[in-house]
Amino acid sequence: MKRAILDRLLKAKAEKLPVALVTDLNSGLQSLVFEEGVHGEFGLDEITLIAIRGRLHQDRSGLMTDPQDEEGMGLFVQVHNPPVRLLIVGAVHIAQALAPLARMTGYEVTVIDPRGAFATAERFPGVALSDAWPDEGLAALKPDRRTAIVMLTHDPKLDDPALILALRSDAFYVGALGSKRTHASRLDRLREMGLTEAETARIHAPVGLDIGAVTPAEIALSIMAQVTAVRRGEPAGV
Repeated sequence: MKRAILDRLLKAKAEKLPVALVTDLNSGLQSLVFEEGVHGEFGLDEITLIAIRGRLHQDRSGLMTDPQDEEGMGLFVQVHNPPVRLLIVGAVHIAQALAPLARMTGYEVTVIDPRGAFATAERFPGVALSDAWPDEGLAALKPDRRTAIVMLTHDPKLDDPALILALRSDAFYVGALGSKRTHASRLDRLREMGLTEAETARIHAPVGLDIGAVTPAEIALSIMAQVTAVRRGEPAGV
């Protein structure tokens, strides 16, 4: 690997930018493919770039073969992505089950709750905690396209301001706990606060897949199943 490529790759990783290192197995030349832009030793056509960025979004390294490549080798794509994140608003019982499950599936987890009696290291061992108000906590964490956000407080004064920020962020998933009636009231409040129909339509509520979940652990499982389905581009219903 040439020094210029290595330096640019290390810089991207330090800045937590998704990037794919693409190696032409015929020539040995390498290029870096970002979500926007390409840097390196060779160019790529638009169709190939779309395929590589698809792999980038799916965290899928591997060999890409081209039927028109007479050498039969093609490109090797090595994905270098920052961790996906799950930001949980509300240090409730469901969050206690959700946090370890999310960590098992590769997420960096942060629980945000200003109520000190709830957000404790004893209740959330090994999990990052924020005692900021949820909207301030989310703003500090800067949700991006590799971030899922779940609202679990069931308290409008905590959830609603954070929901506004979440829905106007690049987060790939925003979910909120509550029944259909609770969600209908939530939508009315959010519209009064100036959110558009397109923005409120991003909320997954009632949160989680409909698997008949009852216990906190079952609800956590349904949430992670839905987050996974949205992230992987599959239908998020049953």
